[in-house]
Amino acid sequence: MITAHQLTKRYGDRTVVTDLSFTVRPGTVTGFLGPNGSGKSTTLRMILGLDAPTRGHATVGGRAYAAHPAPLHEVGALLEAGSLHPGRTAYHHLTALALTHGIPKSRVGHVLDLTGLTEAAHRRVKGFSLGMGQRLGIAAALLGDPATVVLDEPVNGLDPEGVLWIRTLLKSLAAEGRTVFVSSHLMSETALTAEHLIIIGRGRLLADTTVEDFVRQSGAGTVKVVTPDAPTLVRLLSAPGVHITADTPGTLDVRGTDTEHIGRTAAAHGITLFELTPNAASLEQAFMDLTRDSVEFAATLEGARA
Repeated sequence: MITAHQLTKRYGDRTVVTDLSFTVRPGTVTGFLGPNGSGKSTTLRMILGLDAPTRGHATVGGRAYAAHPAPLHEVGALLEAGSLHPGRTAYHHLTALALTHGIPKSRVGHVLDLTGLTEAAHRRVKGFSLGMGQRLGIAAALLGDPATVVLDEPVNGLDPEGVLWIRTLLKSLAAEGRTVFVSSHLMSETALTAEHLIIIGRGRLLADTTVEDFVRQSGAGTVKVVTPDAPTLVRLLSAPGVHITADTPGTLDVRGTDTEHIGRTAAAHGITLFELTPNAASLEQAFMDLTRDSVEFAATLEGARA
């Protein structure tokens, strides 16, 4: 289990993380989301003892990362897959880690096989593709058979087969009772992999909830309505929090209310409906809505066209 308690990090007069508290529990894949500049990397570094908090503390398995007598046995982490000696082979890289951390050499062959690198085990890392380097970083994270796994952008550089593999791997690790904490910018992949979410913006906690509850409660879903009396229905549905758009005549996209309310309103006023279809929100849309005011660098389509 990972616990962050009022984590705060300042660099000079700039505060990157502010009073951040959350718990990542075992047995589930927890996604760690936030816009660029939100403090995700700094938070992960504080959890792993690479940066000292200005205030607060983080524990992994009940104690600070640095207090673990054999950290690789307790916590496996991937923060920068490119941090590898280019002249070493994958086998020698993992063997060196095993020998210096009291890990049986038998684990080297196991994680090479697990990550699909057995045939490339004796190739020098400098010749690896981005995806192969990512696989080697994951192999290193799993070398000590840790109870806690922390991965930053694990699907970066992976092909579709690799993406499916890492998705299956993360779920299987969680099913074994491990704590799995994954930072990612890919909303579609997070929606397929994670069950729980920690979302931050500008260094502060924005959400700590399940994926299902977050999407359902976001209010980001719309209802498609097709009617020959669209103007009247728009007038009747207009209310605070209800947003209605009409891209084509007679077709409305209604946000902020549900199909039951729309149907009852139409029936009460004798308005014919040809279609009334709920469109569930995506994790991406719910995330964008939540973090809209936390984006550090906001671009516009108008600016791109200009």
